[in-house]
Amino acid sequence: MKIALIGATGLVGSVMLKVLEERGFGDCELLPAASAKSVGKKVVFAGREISVVSVEQAISEKPALAIFSAGSGASLQYAPKFAEQGTYVIDNSSAWRYEADIPLVVPEINGDVITKNDHIIANPNCSTIQMVMALAPLHKAYQIDRLVISTYQSVSGTGIKALNQLYSERAGKDCEMAYPYRIDLNLLPHGGTFETNGYTTEEMKLVKETRKILRDNNIRITATVVRVPVTGGHSEAVNAEFVQDFEIPDVVKLLQSMPGVKVIDNPANNEYPMPYFAKDKDDVFVGRIRRDESQPKTLNLWVVADNLRKGAATNAIEIAQLICQKGWVK
Repeated sequence: MKIALIGATGLVGSVMLKVLEERGFGDCELLPAASAKSVGKKVVFAGREISVVSVEQAISEKPALAIFSAGSGASLQYAPKFAEQGTYVIDNSSAWRYEADIPLVVPEINGDVITKNDHIIANPNCSTIQMVMALAPLHKAYQIDRLVISTYQSVSGTGIKALNQLYSERAGKDCEMAYPYRIDLNLLPHGGTFETNGYTTEEMKLVKETRKILRDNNIRITATVVRVPVTGGHSEAVNAEFVQDFEIPDVVKLLQSMPGVKVIDNPANNEYPMPYFAKDKDDVFVGRIRRDESQPKTLNLWVVADNLRKGAATNAIEIAQLICQKGWVK
């Protein structure tokens, strides 16, 4: 089977190479593609060096799957060209997420929405994926009425330029700035770009994508995104108000039964999720599970995941696995 990986030389693309191999795609004919300046470079996949090709060359090879991690512009330009020849496109950008006829998928939650005729499938934002993984079983049991979200997002969510800024600042060196201010020893209440309503694009992704994935446009959602000087792993404080009341032991059982979720919640021994422990893992970690004592039917959760794995690469490859399991590609 031929698989094109567009953006293969980027930060998420490099993780996708690892996850493809881990998930049993090591024997595929990989077509690593990137911008013109990267054509001819080598990537290592399943123990072999493969030359990077242009996106046009990848299209001409008519792969069964095309996985995009190259930004919205590239996705808007090239995804339809792959799709019109029968390739299944899995797109990691925000280009297609809000289109009514494009599935926005977290396989453990709503993989059933993909049909054989859906040749462009959107991968949600990293912060959305980890949050809905924790919330989906609770929404099914108790019905979410309102969410108040505060995120603590690592610089790797911005890309390699942001990582270089953090490392350079920590070493006392000058660098090209990814952010309007220093990030080392600082916090930025700023993720993405500001919209006319005063919220950022990263905050509005949490609103729009959560409703679409959980299939409930009535959920009231407000979010504040904060960029923190952590190299990898996003954390979220989630305050969830439900229509139905709950008991904490039942909440814990529901979370423990959710595939891909691990509960770490033992305050007496200082055991709780942290980005440090989530690194290079595919699970979503949930802890600090407690009732909000200021109002009824409301729960506090702390949710942590590796944003480059389940928040991006792993979720995309799981969508690819799902398409293969359905027998639509060979």
